[in-house]
Amino acid sequence: MDLNLKGKRALISGASKGIGLAIARTLLAEGASVGICARGEEQLNTTAAELAQHGTVFHKSVDVGDPDAVASFVDDAADALGGVDIVIVNASAMTGKGREAWENSFNVDLMSLVSFIESSTPHLEKSPAASVVTISTTSAIEAGPITTANSYGALKAAVLQHSSAQARVLGGKGIRVNAVSPGPVYFEGGPWDTIKEKRPELYEAALSAASLGKLADAQDVANAVTFLASPAAGHITGTNLVVDGGFTNRFDF
Repeated sequence: MDLNLKGKRALISGASKGIGLAIARTLLAEGASVGICARGEEQLNTTAAELAQHGTVFHKSVDVGDPDAVASFVDDAADALGGVDIVIVNASAMTGKGREAWENSFNVDLMSLVSFIESSTPHLEKSPAASVVTISTTSAIEAGPITTANSYGALKAAVLQHSSAQARVLGGKGIRVNAVSPGPVYFEGGPWDTIKEKRPELYEAALSAASLGKLADAQDVANAVTFLASPAAGHITGTNLVVDGGFTNRFDF
């Protein structure tokens, strides 16, 4: 399928590794140019150099919890790429313990989405194929067999609600808004790589819970995101696409 992404300009947060990196690679392979950001400058520079071998890449170190930093990145990337067609809000604080973890998740997971939509809307309004894709999690939609009560699932649930509301608000401006909710995702150096090594019983429980008997990899999620972001999904908005190999027991109808 031709996704009609050649020449499109995409911004991706949290793109120096894992899911964000896989999304950037996939979009470049489809002919898009990308603007990527992450907080760690050294890793980001290394990633950008690798990606630049495959297409046009703009990169900037950004704390996405800072709305002014997000706005600056969006404007700088739009200038460098000649506009913005796609925004993918991927960066996450993940989880932690205590009030500080909740506040960090609020700023990084939820408020960065607010900041990216607010700052990118003037650019997206100029695009004939404008799209926003947010990354949530199955932990936001049900308490599964390995779920614990924490800031990650709660704030990602807020991300889904805000994405749904923005799909309604921005539809009249020709801007689609969708979400992708992965289950457990395994990639080298990622959280589930650590869990596999240090908590093998939890890793095996996740495998057992998935109908397909395996965890997703970053490319599985990137494929779903790239499709939803593309003009090939041009009549899809306000949707949450679950990519979990049957980890959750649900079927929307």
